[in-house]
Amino acid sequence: MAKRIFDIVVSSIILLCFLPFGILIALMILLESRGGIFYVQERIGLHGVPFGLFKFRTMRKNADREGKLTVGMKDSRITKVGYFLRRFKLDEFPQFLNVLLGDMSIVGPRPEVEEYVKLYTEEQRRVLDVRPGITDYASLEYFDENALLGKSDNPQRTYIEEIMPKKIALNQRYIDRSGLREDVKLLFLTAKKMIGA
Repeated sequence: MAKRIFDIVVSSIILLCFLPFGILIALMILLESRGGIFYVQERIGLHGVPFGLFKFRTMRKNADREGKLTVGMKDSRITKVGYFLRRFKLDEFPQFLNVLLGDMSIVGPRPEVEEYVKLYTEEQRRVLDVRPGITDYASLEYFDENALLGKSDNPQRTYIEEIMPKKIALNQRYIDRSGLREDVKLLFLTAKKMIGA
């Protein structure tokens, strides 16, 4: 209950403070390319239940049909505004709406698409026992994940065989020590990482 109250209060404050910047970002997105302000992608949430994850749109319309992984500066599908938003993680802010809706927490394992969740082992599926989050240890460790994938000859294989297992291990570490104090710590570390980006 304390975690849910924390999520609602902090998300509400962040969304109110971010609103003027959100309006400006929305105008920039609309002026550069057609396709709407938000991108909603189906992710797998608590207990394996799918939900629509909100992001500011950073790619051309229907670009996800060409693949779900993005590969940093090499990815021609990303718009100019999109590069800026991704650089500073601003495209993630609409997910505070997911938190208010109850789909996500502020801190928790990042939700994956079904394609990758199907590859989880039984042990790895433990990450589905908690509500997914906007940030976690894996988000901090792989802050520049897109750039790493951009250096790979086979980004899909690199993600599945190297990055994803390490991210899940970090998520399991969070589950083992989760609590309000841990959430505040991770929120602080994430803000520090973004400011220093």
